[in-house]
Amino acid sequence: MKIGIITGEFPPMPGGVGAFSSILAETMQGQGHEVHVLSRHGTVSDTLPISTVSRWGLSTVAPIQEWVNKHQFDVINLQFQTAAFDMSATVHFLPQMIHTPFVTTFHDLRFPYLFPKAGPLRDWIVQHLANKSDGVIATNHEDGDQLAYLPYSTVIPIGSNIMTDLPADYDPKQWREKVGADSDTLLLGHFGFIKEVKGIDYLLEAASKLIDRGIKLKLVFIGGRSNTVDGGSDDPYVTQVDKRIQQIGLTDFVHWTGFVEEDEVAQYLSAVDLVTLPFLDGASYRRGSLMAAIQYGCAILTTQPQVKIPTFKHEINLWLVPTYSAIQIEQGVLHLLEHDYHLTDLREGALQLRQEFDWDMIASETIKFYQTVLDRQ
Repeated sequence: MKIGIITGEFPPMPGGVGAFSSILAETMQGQGHEVHVLSRHGTVSDTLPISTVSRWGLSTVAPIQEWVNKHQFDVINLQFQTAAFDMSATVHFLPQMIHTPFVTTFHDLRFPYLFPKAGPLRDWIVQHLANKSDGVIATNHEDGDQLAYLPYSTVIPIGSNIMTDLPADYDPKQWREKVGADSDTLLLGHFGFIKEVKGIDYLLEAASKLIDRGIKLKLVFIGGRSNTVDGGSDDPYVTQVDKRIQQIGLTDFVHWTGFVEEDEVAQYLSAVDLVTLPFLDGASYRRGSLMAAIQYGCAILTTQPQVKIPTFKHEINLWLVPTYSAIQIEQGVLHLLEHDYHLTDLREGALQLRQEFDWDMIASETIKFYQTVLDRQ
């Protein structure tokens, strides 16, 4: 099959959608398909044919059409996330402009900013993209439920974009020392960009309460603080987090790694005692940081999903707490400290859970869905 992938971000740019698009394309290529990628300037790949545009808007329609005409794809797959396309409305009309079977993968259904007081138009324009696509893929159950009314829709999860094997001589003690944690320190870890929806405020409050109880604790934030593709939209919140850390006296208990390479992310994650991901919208397949922690068999405390996700099981592979609650995070950590066998159980459960997010399976299911769409053309 000859496949064209359109994505608003792609390596070396940071961002989960770009990483997903790269891994999916390379995996499908490895399965014998011809895959081409169209993204913005700065995109590079040693293994995939890449085309680029300078920005997303009406001016990009002609270059996209030329790219499609040149390669005569069997199917186009748009990897959709609002922020990655410069908040442009144009991308929502691509299925009508490109006369090739068109599948949209929704990484989220958040409404784009169009102009002040756009109101219901923001909802309509995302639904328009879904309705005009020949098939839609949701990467999570929340969006899958909203798209289930469409005749050709499915849910296919994302996998971890961090997959490097740990070195044969890996020693977690060395990585704990990098963040100022010895063997007696409870090392909590957070991975991913700093956004309000990640529940950082509640995590900080819980850490402060645990320290007040006399627990020797360190909190490490792994990775870059913000996504450059988002145009600095999260910067005010990052500043707010910095101020809050100072206000509650956590400066000496928090370590920021800054952006680190994939192999370092793996080693930091594997060194922490507990990965803490208190998403305000609950644990979900949409969270690449959660997928990465699962990939490395981490003990994970996160928040209860908003919808039923059969693979997420409390006490079996995740420790689930209510959203918007520093007290519940604190109590969850305390329980795991007092019953540390649960940490071992959670690590074993995460290793079993990661089979659900195998990239070969994800690529195969995606190809199968493309074929379903093509068979109905």
